Amino acid sequence: MVEATALRNRRKSRQGLVVSNKMEKTVVVRVQRQVQHPLYGKTVLRSEKFKAHDEMSCDIGDFVEITETRPLSKEKRWRVSKIVEKVK
Repeated sequence: MVEATALRNRRKSRQGLVVSNKMEKTVVVRVQRQVQHPLYGKTVLRSEKFKAHDEMSCDIGDFVEITETRPLSKEKRWRVSKIVEKVK
């Protein structure tokens, strides 16, 4: 039973850039990752956008860390855990 609890508490976390903060207590975070092309082998950038719950009032351009959480709305399954770097 101890192993099941430890696995449940291991949540995913990502770091990305805030691209929108127009919603109330919600920000859109773009997370980029590098992937090797399957045929040509070149490293290419892939990005994905996540809607995250924001109690810290992030600004556009902030670099934040988001953590997986329970579903908060139809599309929100992430929460801003900390602001890594504020925009200048």
